Amino acid sequence: MSLTLYYHPLASFCHKVLIALYENGTQFDKRIINLGEESDRAELQAMWPPCKFPVIRDHERTRDVPETSVIIEYLDRYFPGEKPLIPADWDAALDVRLWDRFFDNYVQEPMQTIVNGHLTGLQCDQTKERTKLKTAYKMIEKRMTSRIWMCGDDFSMADCAAAPALFYASTILPFPEEYSQLQAYFERLVMRPSFKQVLEESKPYFSMYPFVQDIPDRFL
Repeated sequence: MSLTLYYHPLASFCHKVLIALYENGTQFDKRIINLGEESDRAELQAMWPPCKFPVIRDHERTRDVPETSVIIEYLDRYFPGEKPLIPADWDAALDVRLWDRFFDNYVQEPMQTIVNGHLTGLQCDQTKERTKLKTAYKMIEKRMTSRIWMCGDDFSMADCAAAPALFYASTILPFPEEYSQLQAYFERLVMRPSFKQVLEESKPYFSMYPFVQDIPDRFL
């Protein structure tokens, strides 16, 4: 196949790209990278020296593409599906890119800081990270009033970013009961076929997640 995804089935940022691939029915091969294996680390580092996944390799163009948002932009350009994940209209595309960065920086980042603290045993004060998540939840609740998806009428890159970010963040800081719009949006995300497939493939690896006891039974 023309594409190979270097990833791990448990990683939330990898989920973001997998959702995009499944949304468009893009054909690709998978290469699971175990960062605990020296050979796997070396293979990934040779493609992207920061040694962060996911990375997608386009064999036809002999190009390795890192960073989730850039990967999805690349897929939209060279492997387009029936509906683009980034709109052609400049203003609409800017909105999608804004909320994509929002989920990466203000939901994924504090969530991963907390998770990494547990994995490494360096469990420092998490007040700052939890405050960021509370602020993000409040913004999403306000944003989703009278909306189905994060930007416009169609599922977009912003929703690809939102799904795994909110899935894992909710195991660390549950959504407030009064945030009905956030909760409804989350339910639409987890029922999306592309994300349902991602979660199904993650099941064998959930035991490695330090907050597995906080994942709802319906996902296990």
